[in-house]
Amino acid sequence: MKFLVIDDDFDSRRLVQKILHPYGYVEVAADGEEGVEAFRAALKDGDPYDVITLDIMMPNMDGQDALREIREVEKEMGIANDKAAKVIMISGLDDNKEVHDAFFLGDAISYIVKPIRKQTLLDEIQSLGVVLEKSAQ
Repeated sequence: MKFLVIDDDFDSRRLVQKILHPYGYVEVAADGEEGVEAFRAALKDGDPYDVITLDIMMPNMDGQDALREIREVEKEMGIANDKAAKVIMISGLDDNKEVHDAFFLGDAISYIVKPIRKQTLLDEIQSLGVVLEKSAQ
């Protein structure tokens, strides 16, 4: 299992990384631009991410723009919709406009509100049909 955590907040990145680490390999990016580049590189290497957590409010490129870029990269590389990355948007804001934009403009699959709770995140990932098994790392 391979995860990408995109969040400008160090503590949030570290927390999500710590939660997901027992289940696979976790890479992190500090903003949307870095996250999109990591996503593109992983696809080119033939080793895509299974799940991406993506903060909405970030400098340089926010989560909404990063998600649109990720979906564009998938189209460019011929990734079928059923093989598209499972993206969980994370925000400190419980904002209806952000939720609407994430789902309808960016094809987000899921959305959770900070503070990030371990069981909430794990339950959300499993609700996407991802089987989480502790890996022998």
